[in-house]
Amino acid sequence: MLHIHPLPAFEDNYIWVLRQEGVGTCVVVDPGDEDPVIEYLQAQGLELAGILITHGHGDHTGGVRALKRRWPAAVVWGPAREPIPVVERPVAEGEEIDLATLPFTCKVMDVPGHTKGHVAYRLGDALFCGDTLFAGGCGRVFSGTHEQLSDSLRRIAALPPQTRIYCAHEYTLANLGFALWVEPDNPAIEARRKTEEQKRQQGLPTVPSTLALELDTNPFLRTGEPAVVSAAEKWAGCALHGHREVFHALREWKDRDYD
Repeated sequence: MLHIHPLPAFEDNYIWVLRQEGVGTCVVVDPGDEDPVIEYLQAQGLELAGILITHGHGDHTGGVRALKRRWPAAVVWGPAREPIPVVERPVAEGEEIDLATLPFTCKVMDVPGHTKGHVAYRLGDALFCGDTLFAGGCGRVFSGTHEQLSDSLRRIAALPPQTRIYCAHEYTLANLGFALWVEPDNPAIEARRKTEEQKRQQGLPTVPSTLALELDTNPFLRTGEPAVVSAAEKWAGCALHGHREVFHALREWKDRDYD
């Protein structure tokens, strides 16, 4: 059985620890800070066997060198289309990683847009998507393009609805605030906002979510819905054609007026 544990880092990052029940080794995803990882592994009596990197930003890679010094046998996988010095095994779309310490083969998806080479990792029904898709939102565009990010989100949207979304930041409540700007009459968004507020009040993470929930409440996955299209067109002041144009308008709207 696969156990997935979130380690809070910095102000709002999550580092994910993946382990199999009864096995003394584990894998971590996007360790931007080594300290939470070292503390957790020591407390649990675990050894680090591998590191999965989704993209090259420092809050996802900053702890890798220190972790490698402590566990030199740990293998570091990461995107082939980004120059990330700490990556030892570059991976890309369609590759499968045999993580012997875990009960699932890890499948790689190319999901560029936030960065030009961003990847995601699928293990069973779990998707570790870094900063591509957030609970209720999506990442900003840095070294990639809006068109790439739109296409990447459409690919994720086509996965099975029970897919669990393990993103890398606790941005959910802020994202749902923007979602309500876009669709103020969508009752699913308001219901979700209340649920997520209760979790945060109890000190609980709002992630993972499910793809089904994102499809109902995340405007960046709802770029074909008439209400979303209409809101994006109203903000843009012109007609928008297709998912890419609607997505681009939504992302610029959030960047300029909300964030």
